[in-house]
Amino acid sequence: MSLRSTTLRSRKRFATGLVAGIAVLSLAACTSNDSSGDDDNDETSGGTSAAAAGSNDESGDKVVIGFSAPAADHGWMGSITESAQNVADEYDDVELRVAEGTNDVNVQISQIETFINDGVDAIVLLPFDGAAMTPIALEAMSKGIPVINVDREFDDPNAARVTVLGDNYGMGVSAGAWVCAEADGNKDAVVAEIAGIDSLPLTQDRSKGFKDALSECGLDVDNRVAADFTVEGGEEAATNLLQAAPKIDFLWNHDDDQGVGVLAAIENAGRDEFKMIGGAGSANAMRSIQDGDSVLKATVIYPSTQAADGIKLARLLVQGKSMSDLVEVEVPRKVQLYAPVVTEENVDQYIDTAFES
Repeated sequence: MSLRSTTLRSRKRFATGLVAGIAVLSLAACTSNDSSGDDDNDETSGGTSAAAAGSNDESGDKVVIGFSAPAADHGWMGSITESAQNVADEYDDVELRVAEGTNDVNVQISQIETFINDGVDAIVLLPFDGAAMTPIALEAMSKGIPVINVDREFDDPNAARVTVLGDNYGMGVSAGAWVCAEADGNKDAVVAEIAGIDSLPLTQDRSKGFKDALSECGLDVDNRVAADFTVEGGEEAATNLLQAAPKIDFLWNHDDDQGVGVLAAIENAGRDEFKMIGGAGSANAMRSIQDGDSVLKATVIYPSTQAADGIKLARLLVQGKSMSDLVEVEVPRKVQLYAPVVTEENVDQYIDTAFES
């Protein structure tokens, strides 16, 4: 079958599915960047040259994917684009066209318009603003170009063929469960929280999950401040918190990028009486956990591999493949990645895919 006929058939199927309406299927699953191919091939980690015949990684028709994400103004976002490019490079049948990262909604809309006009086979999009990007994503879908929505959801589920998400509420639950385990029945433990930007739903979800998990062991949040996901904001928020709270037993910081500033404030204050758990899962946080020389004892992962998984799913969609570990013959509508806690006991399992702050 020719590439042209394959692409046209795929686009007709996507457009028909959009018009007919699609029931949303939620699947809690994590796709992997690991290779199941030939261990003797050192140049790939899951790409086509190492794939067994008949596997999803076996080379197929060329797939042109447009990719757009916000500006890489902190480590996690930088890793989003880098990881997407690295996975695309593993496949000799994928051409990834990366738009320049932007925090201007109008610029990002124009990027997607360009991808549509160029006739790409699929679009992987981490929107700066999910609501604002919904109309242009719907336009792409109506023209038979599948959109893979990453991290920040659209207002209309029909604006994406697949949505790949982290688990913000689950991050809070994981952090709270870790605190409960470490408290070991001590209902007098003093718990503090340094959140991200309070106006964002993701921050609200993380805080709600944390509160809900703590309630299971009879604890609550005694002191809470909000920062802004930056090093400077983290240091300022932590300084204020430490001044207001003369005693802390456990501290959850939502974001490891702002955690660089949080740890600086803790060191400047000479405080070491508590245990801290971070958030997002940066490499420098994990190295600190490995070294065991600070109050930081754990972090909760919010995967920066979401766009990389989006690239893999886009390739499967265009080539008419499914997720090989599922019985279902179609790629699912939603993939939500897990939020595990990383400690000194399991840090080696996660550090290789961690992002640099």
